[in-house]
Amino acid sequence: MAAITGIGIVSPHGDDPQAMFAALLRGESAVQPIFPELARPAAATTATFDVARWFTKLQLPGVDRVSQLAVAAASLALDDAGLAAPADPTRIGVYAGCGMGGAAALEAAYAGGLKGGRVPPLTVPAFMPNAPAAHVAMRHGVQGPVITYSVACASSAVALAEAAKALQHGDVDIAIAGGSEALIVPGVVSAWQALQTLATFEPGGAARCCRPFAADRSGFVLGEGAAFMVLESVAHARRRGARIYACLAGSGIGCDATHLTKPDTAGQQRALRAALSSAELSPHEVGYCNAHGTATRIGDAVEADALRAVWGDAIGDLRVSSTKALHGHLLGAAGALEAVITVLAVQRGELPPSMHCDAPDPACALALVREPGTAAPDLRAAISSSFAFGGTNVVLAFRRA
Repeated sequence: MAAITGIGIVSPHGDDPQAMFAALLRGESAVQPIFPELARPAAATTATFDVARWFTKLQLPGVDRVSQLAVAAASLALDDAGLAAPADPTRIGVYAGCGMGGAAALEAAYAGGLKGGRVPPLTVPAFMPNAPAAHVAMRHGVQGPVITYSVACASSAVALAEAAKALQHGDVDIAIAGGSEALIVPGVVSAWQALQTLATFEPGGAARCCRPFAADRSGFVLGEGAAFMVLESVAHARRRGARIYACLAGSGIGCDATHLTKPDTAGQQRALRAALSSAELSPHEVGYCNAHGTATRIGDAVEADALRAVWGDAIGDLRVSSTKALHGHLLGAAGALEAVITVLAVQRGELPPSMHCDAPDPACALALVREPGTAAPDLRAAISSSFAFGGTNVVLAFRRA
């Protein structure tokens, strides 16, 4: 069991975790139209992020936005944990998830090269997927394990699970764990449009276009941001008098091993059961699930089937929401941001709603949280699910501190 003692975010709803959570409770969408030259996409961006707070102009060359966001979120998490100057850098690790790396750097390089212009010489170190973790380590002098997990939508959920295991095995005393993603550039958005997984909407309807578990759902919207947590053993946290938000009690990781993009109910069931077993929880003890919930036709139905199969008769007591309707799908950073949201739900005893689901799909019959500001004072344990392209399934289980 790992204690969560610090939280840092740069999200489409800002960089204050409590303010972000309050906005989610109110059902406020950060999704807006982007790139009018493309076929009407929408996304949730970190438009208010001030890079000058974290980097000087001399530091910025070769530092893609994905790394900028990571440094900011990890620094905020350390400050929040009261660890701005940790003692032994060799006993600290960085465990980071990143699905696609420096998309802006790569796009600029392609554009420059194709037009016969200059390709920036720092393009490679800017776009490599482990750059965010490396920049976090350099910023804070971390000399323990610095590891990047690139597992599509499950990247940062894997990072959190592996960080907790490293603490349990005594590899580190403190883990800075989470993820970052910044891929809102025309080339990447066009690629996702070609895959036909992004939500469609009429003019003026961007904010409501992502509708997880709804009968009229049409896909997800991309998001960008970063989220990191500081993890340490409960004993270590208590020795230094740290505040504990909640505990990462266990995790389940597995693979469908059936199809690159099509989810599999049996594979998700295995991850769900493994997480419950690892956390020593029974289904009836878990009161909330922050679902993967991408609002794709097949994905939501498969996930609902898996939850019903594992929870059985207790499924009516498991309240479910997908907050992607409001902050978008952060891909490699999705697991970390949604884990933060789940931790705050457990800590505060409040549940963020699954918005824009005016008519739930009967194939996705679950106890959806549909009303903003839903109180759950009895909530003692919750899960967060991340089910990735490539078939990797990750479920994180949290307990109230």
